[in-house]
Amino acid sequence: MKLHLTGPSDKHLNETITITGSKSESNRSLLLAALYPAISIENLSNSDDAQVMEQGLKITEGTVDIHHAGTAMRFLTGYFASQEGKEVVLTGSKRMTERPIEILVDALKSLGADISYVQDEGYPPIKIKGKRIVKDKVSLPANVSSQYISSLLLIAPSLENGLELELVGKITSVPYIKMTLALLEEIGVKTSFEGNRIKVSSQDKVASSTLVVESDWSSASYFYSICALSDPGTEITLSAYKKESLQGDSVLAKIYTSFGVETTFGENIITLKKTDKKVSTENEFDLANAPDIAQTIAVTCFGLGVGCHLTGLHTLKIKETDRLEALDTELSKLGASISVTDKTLTLLPTKAITADVSIDTYNDHRMAMAFAPLAMRTTLFVNNAEVVSKSYPDFWNDLKQLHFTIREL
Repeated sequence: MKLHLTGPSDKHLNETITITGSKSESNRSLLLAALYPAISIENLSNSDDAQVMEQGLKITEGTVDIHHAGTAMRFLTGYFASQEGKEVVLTGSKRMTERPIEILVDALKSLGADISYVQDEGYPPIKIKGKRIVKDKVSLPANVSSQYISSLLLIAPSLENGLELELVGKITSVPYIKMTLALLEEIGVKTSFEGNRIKVSSQDKVASSTLVVESDWSSASYFYSICALSDPGTEITLSAYKKESLQGDSVLAKIYTSFGVETTFGENIITLKKTDKKVSTENEFDLANAPDIAQTIAVTCFGLGVGCHLTGLHTLKIKETDRLEALDTELSKLGASISVTDKTLTLLPTKAITADVSIDTYNDHRMAMAFAPLAMRTTLFVNNAEVVSKSYPDFWNDLKQLHFTIREL
């Protein structure tokens, strides 16, 4: 599906949008509910990723195909490895078979798991024979994707002796680790996180409880971008959000003050307001704890004609696509002066934007959504626009609510 996007003629917006539950929180909650049936979930994400996670958890033998869902791949690897009697082959899309899984597999095998590679060593698909895991100590490099770490932590309370996890080196993506631990605490599991050592106690049963999933801050980022690119006085209200969020991407509220957007917290809502504050021309952000908003920030800066230097982006190389190279390619097509390394992105201020460029999305939902706000400043095309269903199926309809003109070609 190819879309042609034109922004609203009136750049002074005033709308309210309800955003689906966080994909990150939903997938963690689904795994915990599979381990402990006394748990129920509210405001579950309607994303493709959450759906394949939910379906995958119901399978006891045969092939589990998680398509493009990296979170599901990592979380289900830990889950099936610890489920005695279940035997599956965990696979996904062509891109998924190019995304490394070896660090997590090695950690699980050191605990006694039975996992083997079906094709290429270190990559999916993988064959898993579930076993009772009794070993309780394991170590991982601290700078790996937090999903590897969370995969181990989520199954930890169901293991016979719990788990003690040592992280070697400087830890990245701390908010996502803390999100996992907070959810474990919420269902009554004892945890500790001191220095580079995390401990999770074993727990046979938990009390009946309901996990209420907060809406997705990554999805909110696109409305922060729209607000930043709109006229002063614009107000966009989003629900359902809370000030004390478990999600690392909630740092958006602080970051976007540099672009003239103020955030007001209400009861389960946030209101974004574009002020007449002068936009910062030089912006440097370390996104090691929130890499998923890097694309949005880079595109926002380009649309505003200001520069940025983004660091802490090493995990973007192994996402749905190599997001750094994809940003380099697509922003350059629009006229940007951009350079990337394996973990940084530098954008120089550029005033001119090339119109009617076709943005390629590389099977990456965030490429489609991050570039869409640029329609506030120019007309553009988005190729394979249906990829947004991975995390935010309602995205294009919500843009129409903001008076974007979206024409399917």
